[in-house]
Amino acid sequence: MKKSLLVILSLCFLLQGCAALVVAGAAGAVSTAHDRRSLGAQIEDSEIEFKLNNALGESPELYKIVNVAFISFNRNVLIVGQAPSRHLSLQVEQLVHNNRNVRNVFNQIRIGKPVGLEVHADDAWISTKVKKQLLTAEKLDGSHVKVYTENNEVFLMGLVNDSEAQQAIEVARNVRGVIKVIDVFERVKTQ
Repeated sequence: MKKSLLVILSLCFLLQGCAALVVAGAAGAVSTAHDRRSLGAQIEDSEIEFKLNNALGESPELYKIVNVAFISFNRNVLIVGQAPSRHLSLQVEQLVHNNRNVRNVFNQIRIGKPVGLEVHADDAWISTKVKKQLLTAEKLDGSHVKVYTENNEVFLMGLVNDSEAQQAIEVARNVRGVIKVIDVFERVKTQ
């Protein structure tokens, strides 16, 4: 009896994992299908981020003293985080310029000490609130906007028209905890 119960519980546990994978896979497929970038561009953006993180890791003297993140969207790379000096910020930027697949670089590294885990947790919460507001906004398809928050500054990326950009910026500005909104959108013509 105990053995049967253990087998049933194990199967239930395994099936829950399968359900989560199916839901996550479906969400990923919807997100990919709804993205204005081509599938190739989406893959290339992932590769760019991966290669930039590797390049930073291969430079231990830089990796140990800067706190940065690379966000690629349609081969436009946003660099956010902190560095102790402008010189180090420019060294990080040069890593991005060295990647031949990158079209544009937006260096938004702030000069100063790295922010802590509490700030990163607050940033994640702010990004979540902004994304929720974007997804529920009228006359705006929030799924076209990528949101990244660093030290209460919200960065918006995506392929949007002027109207969508203005609405997304306004939505983000009105979220509690947001200090500043930086628009790094790539504008597309309205069809």
